[in-house]
Amino acid sequence: MAKVHEFAMDDLTGRPIDFKQFEGKVLLVVNTASKCGFTPQYKGLEALHKKLHDKGLEVLGFPCNQFGKQEPGEGEEIATFCERNYGVSFTMFSKIDVNGSDAAPLYQYLKHEAPGLLGSEAIKWNFTKFLIDRQGKVVRRYAPNTTPEEIEKDIVALL
Repeated sequence: MAKVHEFAMDDLTGRPIDFKQFEGKVLLVVNTASKCGFTPQYKGLEALHKKLHDKGLEVLGFPCNQFGKQEPGEGEEIATFCERNYGVSFTMFSKIDVNGSDAAPLYQYLKHEAPGLLGSEAIKWNFTKFLIDRQGKVVRRYAPNTTPEEIEKDIVALL
């Protein structure tokens, strides 16, 4: 795969989303969970989405249950939780694996393009973030404890 825009994945309702629709946008891709200590980051992600969406930012959330079984729900349950508790209006996708042999191809690509500490491609925990420029190039990977607010300046620089 040459760039992020060549992928397609299902949203929380099972509707296929072709990433070609994100060409020319800055993307912030995040693996999420509803029962994690970092779950309150949904608030910051939604704030970024509301503030910068009209300038070209797309926040994309990917629920994952691989870390402490902290995302036990499925589609509608996850959507309801996110909307009710954090007002999430950015695109949320169907639950995926981000590590291992069943890792979603998008995440295989992201991890290869932006390895973590000491070159490890593994995702260490929920709310790992990838910033992608308008051309579909992975610019940077952020640790789970890096807040959305801390990433804003990097996003704005790409917009």
